[in-house]
Amino acid sequence: MGAKFGPAGNSEAFSSKFKSTLDAPAYLKEMGLDHYEYQCGRGVRVSDKLAQAMKAKAEQAGITLSVHAPYFISLSSIEPEKRDNSINYILQTCDAAKRLGAERIVIHSGSCAKISREEALELAKDTLLRARKMAIEQGFEDIVFCPETMGKVNQLGNLTEVLELCKLDDSFLPTIDWGHLNAREFGIIKGREEYAKMLDEVENALGSDRLARFHSHFSKIMFTVPGGEKMHLTFDDNMGFGPDFEPLMELVAKKGLSPIFVCESAGTQDKDALAMKRYYGSAGGK
Repeated sequence: MGAKFGPAGNSEAFSSKFKSTLDAPAYLKEMGLDHYEYQCGRGVRVSDKLAQAMKAKAEQAGITLSVHAPYFISLSSIEPEKRDNSINYILQTCDAAKRLGAERIVIHSGSCAKISREEALELAKDTLLRARKMAIEQGFEDIVFCPETMGKVNQLGNLTEVLELCKLDDSFLPTIDWGHLNAREFGIIKGREEYAKMLDEVENALGSDRLARFHSHFSKIMFTVPGGEKMHLTFDDNMGFGPDFEPLMELVAKKGLSPIFVCESAGTQDKDALAMKRYYGSAGGK
């Protein structure tokens, strides 16, 4: 089983042709992609009817699904009520994922605006553990939590912090957003060496099994100093902002890893996901 590739939500090309997300699985299969990340960023609103239809169409097309939990989750909020609400959003996302037949949910880590990074991480750990416990109690033990690396400097979620969150439970997998990591450190990823170092950090923290299956987001992202992430770009935007996907694809193919790559380019996420998949194949990826 090799790496899988697909878009986050629907591209501009898809939306100009189709009205319904239910058409996405067949469309992606025809393109040669194999994954789709369903977006619940603005809240979880997935009816049973939609979930059943989407699950059937994805299975038919051989497209695996993941679900992006609401953006307003903050595992590290200093307000207990916000942390409790975040747990509810995670449970709602688990429920939607189970009905859609999705295995993984992507979870934003939170912010450390008014407290130290260490304090924010401790709060996030507590919130995530409580969410996991409640998810198991509610029958969602098969849903994999995938905490995401974040792109703004004042957000919790550099690679080390996300790996710390993943150490809480053997089932957790990191969502490594390479564009975010590059943006929050102002263009740190120059090529193969930086990618290799980051992959080594994942393996050292979580072991080779979880390295082989990590979840991932990829896009070029414009950033500012000192804030970090400003906006998502497309692969065709030659504005000097990275990172480049080619060295990462070469490494993943060489190491025989099988992550899921979800492309978050601005409007061209399907086309750019396909560019990544083709390059991965040409680099020897299966």
